[in-house]
Amino acid sequence: MFYNQGYAGSAAARRYAAVHSGSRIEGATPHALVKILFDELLIALDAAALAERNGDRIKVSDKQARAMSILFALEASLDFDKGGDIATGLAQIYRESRRLLLVGAKQRDAQPVDQARAMIGEIAEAWGQIAS
Repeated sequence: MFYNQGYAGSAAARRYAAVHSGSRIEGATPHALVKILFDELLIALDAAALAERNGDRIKVSDKQARAMSILFALEASLDFDKGGDIATGLAQIYRESRRLLLVGAKQRDAQPVDQARAMIGEIAEAWGQIAS
């Protein structure tokens, strides 16, 4: 049976995504888990910016909330004792990204979200090289 973009298709897609995410997380190294967080964060930021451009306020809110949660998780995972200045720098970038998300939501503008995505994209790319 084929599903359209209606309710049933959307629910099936969400269930599939949850199973896929679960299988990626299972048995992943700590570095791979952080890479997964970055991957999911970039997806959420891209979706939030696109939804903003399309005027889909419900999706904007959902994707911005997801991005915020991941940014908080990434910051909470930092080890400031071992990470020193690098951990401090990453925390500042995560906070700035959250600030930009809030500005984008307040102004109903995708540009700040794009800025946050650019910053996070650079870190994600570097992390991907480390995790490989």
